[in-house]
Amino acid sequence: MEYETYDCVVVGAGAAGLSAALVLGRARVKTLVVDAGQQSNLASTGIGGLLGADQSPPAAFYAQARAEVGGYEAVQLRDGSVTGGARGEDGVFALTLAGGAEVRARRVLLATGMTYNHPDVPGFAEAWGHDVFHCPFCHGWEHRDRPLGVLAGGGSGHHRALLLRQWSDDVTLYVNGEDDDLTPEQLDDVWSRGIAVETQPLARFGDGVATLGDGTTKACEGMLVPVTLHQRSPLAAQLGAELSSEVTPLHADAIVANPMQTGLAAAGDAAGMMPSVANAIAAGSNAASMIVGSLVLAAH
Repeated sequence: MEYETYDCVVVGAGAAGLSAALVLGRARVKTLVVDAGQQSNLASTGIGGLLGADQSPPAAFYAQARAEVGGYEAVQLRDGSVTGGARGEDGVFALTLAGGAEVRARRVLLATGMTYNHPDVPGFAEAWGHDVFHCPFCHGWEHRDRPLGVLAGGGSGHHRALLLRQWSDDVTLYVNGEDDDLTPEQLDDVWSRGIAVETQPLARFGDGVATLGDGTTKACEGMLVPVTLHQRSPLAAQLGAELSSEVTPLHADAIVANPMQTGLAAAGDAAGMMPSVANAIAAGSNAASMIVGSLVLAAH
């Protein structure tokens, strides 16, 4: 059976995937980009801190990026997902797309993003990406000078509370009933900086209010929370990527290497980098440059 064969298939059309596709298209590398439309920041009202597109709505940003990438004849954009794959003995990857179609690829770039798991507090899901956020550099400016909260205990809470204090003088550290995770020195440090510490569990968040387990409320218009990132599918493992077995404060199973010698690369959140659109764009561009170089060497 004949299958369409590409020099590179980019799985994912977020910032990393589209950035890579732009480099590949300009290098005249026959490329397929598969877009499942699950970009992690679509819930956000704007992309904070991205030069040239600061505070742009994510959907508008991706639409413009797709238009730019689609202008290169070497690149094909396809909506859908890659449901499975394997690497053949000849080194060529076989990928199955949603709907059953199959394609072949000499190189694969995994830019699938990750699933963001935030604490399971009522109201968080509805406010995620705007009033509940994991990155103060992305959302701190929009919440400046408002009453803000940090949900975390121990060293993580201490660090996050000090960081968020850069954007507001009114910061409360919600340790969620785990105040014993803070050392006396950490408690003294946050108190000395004017940061309040709330030991009652957080029962609900929304409409500018944090509701505590004892029923009391406190003004809170933004909440910085920890997240854990997880692979969205078993595809990376199926293709032979090495996944981290160590759960960090941010990633549970990130791709820990870019084994370009096997024809497989990764970029963006899936590769364990610090999540941000700017970082993903740079990572995608770098990965694509490596892929072009490997294809050139393999041709001789």
